[in-house]
Amino acid sequence: MKIELVPVDVSEKEILRNLLEKYDYEFSQYDQRDVNHLGLYGYDYLDYYWTEEGRHAFFIKVDDKLAGFAMINTLPEVSEKTDYSVAEFFVMHKYRGRGVGRYAAFKIFDMFHGKWQLKRHPKNLGSVHFWNKIISEYTGGDFVCIPGHPDAEYDDGSFGDVFIFQSPSRAPQAQR
Repeated sequence: MKIELVPVDVSEKEILRNLLEKYDYEFSQYDQRDVNHLGLYGYDYLDYYWTEEGRHAFFIKVDDKLAGFAMINTLPEVSEKTDYSVAEFFVMHKYRGRGVGRYAAFKIFDMFHGKWQLKRHPKNLGSVHFWNKIISEYTGGDFVCIPGHPDAEYDDGSFGDVFIFQSPSRAPQAQR
């Protein structure tokens, strides 16, 4: 199985927009968002990924097929000073439990060296288990998790759990 992270070109924006709708549909069970009058969730910040510095969007591909996406920015969720944030991260059901998400997360963290923030919804138990495992493994247990951070509120009023961790300046690729 060949797993890749491929930067999303502006000409592929509609493909990412389509995947974001699937992501938001799945996520709406946790944050209780409604669709708009067009029947879409929408993603207000999508265009900024090609017009603002510090935003990066990647397709996750498995054997050249779309398997998900990762979106990174430099906008912190909470007041803790960090270099990067995981804005969105999605692996389609078919590819879960096969190491695809782990590979993509590790690759992203290795690509962008510095201090990270990551917010997760506490009701999304799959995400809770995934990020607990991934961040603990990636950092060797050297991270902070702030449960229910009051500055990380979701649409349903839930306070997100926020991870703060460092990616090494030179990650050993052989262990990834």
